[in-house]
Amino acid sequence: MSAWRVGSVFAILLGAAAMSAPAMAQERVAALMSVPGPKLQFSAAQMDLARAVAGDSDLAAFYGGNGLAPVFIGPQAEARRQAVKLAIEAMPRHGIPASRYDAASLPDHPRSVMDEVAYATRAARLLRDLKSGILSPSAVEPDIKRAPTRPAVVASLREFQASADPTAVLMNAGPSHPAYKTLQDALFGPERLTVPQGLPKAPEAVWRVGQSGPGVVPLRDRLAAIGFAAESADPTLYDAAMSQAVADYQRAVGLRDDGIAGPQTIRLLNGEAAGGRNARQRAILVAMERLRWMGSDDFDGRYVWVNIPQYETAIFQDGQEVFRTRSVVGKNDEHMRTPEFSDMMSNVVVNPSWNVPRSITTREYLPKLQANRNAVSHLDVVDGRGNVVSRDSIDFNRYSASSFPYRMREKPSEDNALGIVKFIFPNQWNIYLHDTPSKHLFANATRAYSHGCVRIGDPRDLARELLSTQSDDPAGLFQRTLDSGRETWLTLRPAVPVHLVYFTAWPDQTGQVRLYGDIYGRDGRIWQALQAQGVGQIDTAS
Repeated sequence: MSAWRVGSVFAILLGAAAMSAPAMAQERVAALMSVPGPKLQFSAAQMDLARAVAGDSDLAAFYGGNGLAPVFIGPQAEARRQAVKLAIEAMPRHGIPASRYDAASLPDHPRSVMDEVAYATRAARLLRDLKSGILSPSAVEPDIKRAPTRPAVVASLREFQASADPTAVLMNAGPSHPAYKTLQDALFGPERLTVPQGLPKAPEAVWRVGQSGPGVVPLRDRLAAIGFAAESADPTLYDAAMSQAVADYQRAVGLRDDGIAGPQTIRLLNGEAAGGRNARQRAILVAMERLRWMGSDDFDGRYVWVNIPQYETAIFQDGQEVFRTRSVVGKNDEHMRTPEFSDMMSNVVVNPSWNVPRSITTREYLPKLQANRNAVSHLDVVDGRGNVVSRDSIDFNRYSASSFPYRMREKPSEDNALGIVKFIFPNQWNIYLHDTPSKHLFANATRAYSHGCVRIGDPRDLARELLSTQSDDPAGLFQRTLDSGRETWLTLRPAVPVHLVYFTAWPDQTGQVRLYGDIYGRDGRIWQALQAQGVGQIDTAS
């Protein structure tokens, strides 16, 4: 059979896949068969298969490249059929219920074209779910700017068909980031975080070492029931052993491990507050979906990682963390939340000027200038050519937010809003990392104060680490550039991937999954969308 002829069939079928009526796809096939030229014979089964997969461009391309031959029918295809069934059974380990794929309806001994397509459709859906996620990120949350790459389902199906171990191809289709397996293990880990039913609840209080009272007894019993036992001759005494048990529990659920049993810790133990076992599962399930959105991203080599709810920025090299610092992220206001996306960091800008974003200029500064032309005097008013314009020559009250023709700019200095350095990865949202003169904010546990950009707690060290791959003396290079007092753009060679992410469940360096606050409410919306897709009802005890 001519490869050109089969390819032509599927070129037409791929066009038909975008058409809403299945009958139109059949008309396309019939039209092709009437084209003048050498005639090739297609069996009825081949034509039935062509029509059956015409609505799925991935399957149409796959079977077109396979000469319209089945891959799930016949004794030789038994391993592939079993692979699909085993992979479906394992989907709960990805936080996705097996019922999504209806394995029970798959025949053990397929004979018809529809049986073939039933297996193929499930394999393709499984691959799409694992390689790019179930949801479309921006449809759930506009501030998620991440657009998952369309997965190479056709290539994966070809690998699956050719493999001596087709089960492994499907089982390993999920994200390659090592955190994915850690999240899987946390989701299906021991049930030690679930307090058995029937135990008395601990009354809310604040317990510190040396205090005692009857309320310590149920607290002690509930901790012991999930593996955090603290032996004591006096069960009413909150002693050092009890404090250590509480700290161990706090660390396990992602709370601050100070060993003080306060209201939040006690509510979690009582199962009465978000953040307990159910909330922990939800955070992990959402985190796994988020990683699937990043399935095509390359986490080998060097990259910058900003986890927004964690308020931290890190650099990883070949899977190992080489730098970490505290961060300040955007306020939880409509126009100030830090968006999620990935890009390439191209420059370290030393002694940066601050070109005030237009949104800040018109919303915050223009009203002040209209009241007092000498307001915000540390900023220059600049025209479209970059020339400083005297404020005395401007009637600020003539302009609205939409008609204001000027920009505002702050000269380089340590007191500049950007501090001494900024880190550029050009993007349409004008988001970057930068220093700040407001150092006191890094001492706070909650650090959502910016207009959207990410402020860095240790900007000098971040700059030195980024420059270390292209200079034998990165500290000296940075300091000499800083001492010049001039705005200087240092080009990173090569550019460094940067990921602005939002994980409320994420493993720390010890492998322990920690929980962080859903500061913008994004995870809550993702969870609702997953539930609407039938995802989320899984048995983690299996």
